[in-house]
Amino acid sequence: MRGDDEQTGALFSYVSCEARVPPDHPLRLIRAVVDEALDVLSPEFDGLYARVGRPGIAPEKLLRALLLQAFYSIRSERQLMEQLDYNLLFRWFVGLSMDAPIWDASTFSKNRDRLLDGDVAQRLLAAVVAQPRIKALMSNEHFSVDGTLIQAWASHKSFQPKPGTDAEPPEGDGHGGDPGAPPAGRNAERNWRGQKRSNETHASTTDPDARLARKSNGQASIMA
Repeated sequence: MRGDDEQTGALFSYVSCEARVPPDHPLRLIRAVVDEALDVLSPEFDGLYARVGRPGIAPEKLLRALLLQAFYSIRSERQLMEQLDYNLLFRWFVGLSMDAPIWDASTFSKNRDRLLDGDVAQRLLAAVVAQPRIKALMSNEHFSVDGTLIQAWASHKSFQPKPGTDAEPPEGDGHGGDPGAPPAGRNAERNWRGQKRSNETHASTTDPDARLARKSNGQASIMA
């Protein structure tokens, strides 16, 4: 018998985010390790916040959200807040309930800067490494490097020569010295063949913080 395509939502829900996450999901182990490290840092968090006033975003929740942004290559705080609004896995990892309100993106960014300026990221890494179960995975014979690249919104077309460098095209033509080239409009075609580009001589006109990067030789460069 065919069932009805009924889409009426229930008035009450008794299922938590915890119940929605599979027991063997990789984020479960990561969450346990991070929570232990955050407990060690709790006294240091007190020194970053005023004793009176309106409570801000809990530093523990903010750091867990920043980890998700790195794990899943989320390009902006605005997109991260959007994911937290409907992604139950993200809500569980950060520590938000099903009906908890999501922070404004600008508020999240301001609180993030407070932690980063206080070198909390380095202290969190040190606290994670100091845990016994993590020490068992480490050896003096090798080391690991985090090669995570978060792709920027800036496009390759915005990566233009810096003023005053040898890479800057002659004044007045806008075509890299080729007077027969078509006008270089916003969406005009670009031919990078034979042109050398680097972060020393070029910069993005739309995102000054974006950099040209690649994980290894032989792979295409991206704006990160």
